[in-house]
Amino acid sequence: MATIKVKFREPSMPGNKGTVIYRISHGNKTRCITTSYLIHPAQWNYRRNMPLTDINMKSSDIPEITRNINRDIRLLERIIRTLSDRAVTFDADDITERFNRTTTENSLFNFMNATINRLIQNGRIRTSETYTAALRSFRKFREGRDIPLDELDTDTIEAYEAFLRANGLVPNSISFYMRILRALYNRAVEAGITQQQKPFRHVYTGIDKTVKRALPISKIRQLRNLELSQSPALAYARDIFMLSFYLRGMSFIDMAFLRKTALHNNRITYRRHKTGQQLTIACTPEMKTILNRYPGNASDYLLPIIPLHVTDERKAYRNQSYSINRRLKQIAVMLDITTPLTLYVARHSWASAAKDSGIPINIISQGMGHDSETTTQIYLSSLDTSVIDHANSLILSSLL
Repeated sequence: MATIKVKFREPSMPGNKGTVIYRISHGNKTRCITTSYLIHPAQWNYRRNMPLTDINMKSSDIPEITRNINRDIRLLERIIRTLSDRAVTFDADDITERFNRTTTENSLFNFMNATINRLIQNGRIRTSETYTAALRSFRKFREGRDIPLDELDTDTIEAYEAFLRANGLVPNSISFYMRILRALYNRAVEAGITQQQKPFRHVYTGIDKTVKRALPISKIRQLRNLELSQSPALAYARDIFMLSFYLRGMSFIDMAFLRKTALHNNRITYRRHKTGQQLTIACTPEMKTILNRYPGNASDYLLPIIPLHVTDERKAYRNQSYSINRRLKQIAVMLDITTPLTLYVARHSWASAAKDSGIPINIISQGMGHDSETTTQIYLSSLDTSVIDHANSLILSSLL
């Protein structure tokens, strides 16, 4: 039977603080775990082997150290139960090793950084970026102070929600961070690093319907016909927006990493970065007109979004996204467009135009990428591509 004893190691010099240690015995072995908790001998209860709880003790460290010791004991007990349930032979070395590893991972910041690194290694770059954004936000809330996963309770999460709200975030943005943290927390629970306490049960983790982002076809037409020959940067932003619209609302990341080999036999075939789903689109005259404006692209990519020999393609893609969206806002002022004009509006606009053209909802739904993106993509993958090409031709013909 494994035993856990809390002990106090006396300081080597009078007047110094001693150290709290844990003595683990099992399998004819005894091992000691040295903690970072330092206490003066006068603050230690030798009979109970715990810090004194006398309220007259003038030390703010004692309550926190006591909580930490109790938390560590619960963790050690959980480790022993887990190892026992596996019906395998283990000893004090196994308990100690598991405790040392788990206490390192039990830190929210450490566990999140480790998760981000694994996502990057697995090629899930976009997901790693969202986790990084959530970590940066939560670290700001905590003013840089890490927190054990075991202490991530409803009070902490509700305080974080209030912090985000006070900083002007809308419900969907708050929910974005909450869902990421909840996913990370559930990973830790599955790994046995912490126990499920449902700390997110009192905060909002849904998705509200947002204001309509789609442009009417009349504004799309004005945008296409806008004279921008004296401003190549604005013309380029407009062309990328229109090409996204022509390509059935293709996302900017998919456009940026679209290789020249994707265009074959007058069709563009690619896999979505977000879902991995393969899509194919007939290359229309409208698309060719824009592609022919940028024939000098020396890289392997079809569009001149990511420069040749760039060292960080993801950074180059993000910088281009910021730059284009900034110029689209300038164009919006020129056309008296009140909708915040971004590249993502092209995707919404194509979906809205599809609905307005009488195209069945099972081909493409309004608000693609939000309420029913998954369903929409399932339908797109199961339909004959000629049906979708016909739908696209109907939308593009409405621009004439």
